[in-house]
Amino acid sequence: MRRIRSVKRSVRFPVSATLLRRLALASIIANVAIVVTGGAVRLTASGLGCPTWPRCTDASYTTTQEMGVHGVIEFGNRLLTFAVGLIALAVVVGVLLHGARRRELLPLAVAVLFGIPLQAVIGGITVLTNLNPWVVGLHFLASMVVIAAAYALWRRVGEPDGPATPTVPGPLRTLALVTTVVSAAVLVIGTWVTGSGPHAGDHGAARNGLDPEAISQVHADGVFLLVGLSVALVFAFRAVGARRAERAAVVLVAVELGQGVIGFVQYFTHLPAVLVGAHMLGSCLVLLATLAVQWSTRERRPVQADRAAATPPAEVPAPIHA
Repeated sequence: MRRIRSVKRSVRFPVSATLLRRLALASIIANVAIVVTGGAVRLTASGLGCPTWPRCTDASYTTTQEMGVHGVIEFGNRLLTFAVGLIALAVVVGVLLHGARRRELLPLAVAVLFGIPLQAVIGGITVLTNLNPWVVGLHFLASMVVIAAAYALWRRVGEPDGPATPTVPGPLRTLALVTTVVSAAVLVIGTWVTGSGPHAGDHGAARNGLDPEAISQVHADGVFLLVGLSVALVFAFRAVGARRAERAAVVLVAVELGQGVIGFVQYFTHLPAVLVGAHMLGSCLVLLATLAVQWSTRERRPVQADRAAATPPAEVPAPIHA
């Protein structure tokens, strides 16, 4: 019996927390990369390089020579989806083989894994609807949700198993949550701006009908509000001595300012494709920086430490004197 147990233990191949966290980080990077390459598809007018879905043409799952460079770009982005999915699958396997078997990790890993094909289906609908701008925007936002789940998994892998405890007062947690909501709203409005602009993904694709100048102003107003809230977080966290949260808020402000500069430059230079692509990457970075601030408002401690702190010290019996 002892030999059988030892053999079973030897074939489990437990995955360390370090390896699992690296896999989770690779999933974040891969999902950000597919957002950028998806932007390249749209910015090179290759959105209908494969005119149907799930096949590339009615007769072929792959691009053909007649479809030219646009077909190669669109089909290449579709292939990248499989690579991103394989990384997500590796994360799920890593969670299952992780020695600690933490129950909170598996739902997040599965959410990322199933979010990728769901996002691909939305991408297919964009093709079948001839790049409807509202569906294109939903395609981008679905990627943001997957990135958020991948980030949550990455952070959770690096945390102990104890319950989450606040590191800042309640009003500041509320302010951080409001900042997160505003950041999400800015992303949504950004898709409306994109849907009204010239980069439709194909020369014959429709636009959403919104006035580009007016919706761009609404987007800019949202950005100003977001930056203001983020700066307020910096000073508020500093006032209560929450150094980790303060550093996260400083990074968020820096990312927002960089993204804002790119946004204004691209607007006044009539939306060159390179800057629009950089702005899409910046959107992912703003999301990640916002989530980092949200995460910095609480922490987890090891379960053993919590139990030790909650257990009163044992009484030492008084010595007996003769």
